[in-house]
Amino acid sequence: MTSNDLESAPECEPESVSEPEPESASRPAIELDFHHIAIIASDYGRSKRFYTEILGFTAIRETYRAARNSYKLDLQLGDRAQIELFSFPEPPPRPTRPEACGLRHLAFAVTDLDGAVARLEAAGVACEPIRCDELTDRRFTFFCDPDDLPLELYES
Repeated sequence: MTSNDLESAPECEPESVSEPEPESASRPAIELDFHHIAIIASDYGRSKRFYTEILGFTAIRETYRAARNSYKLDLQLGDRAQIELFSFPEPPPRPTRPEACGLRHLAFAVTDLDGAVARLEAAGVACEPIRCDELTDRRFTFFCDPDDLPLELYES
């Protein structure tokens, strides 16, 4: 994956940008909090090792669902972030890369970007060159999971 891949492909959203409508006093906001992200892996064992051994997620619960011939692994990162890792027989491939409509990428905050990149590369995971976000002046890079899901490390 290259930086051009992430920035040059067409987006799913309209090109014009409009300001959000002001919140209505008569319509209370929905109180939301992040719960989990679900990922379907083509090779469950390989992805399980990637997310636990390389990225450091903790496996909370692993369930084999015989009726679906499928595993579900609940992974925890810190106090809140969770990934549900699924296996399914013969899942369809991602339609385009990386700008498929829907989830564009998953980003992880890191305090030591250089150290995180060095650890990934030592584990055989290729990372893009580190760039600087022109809007926030924060450094970031992209890499991929075993199924080419774009992942980002964003320096906090």
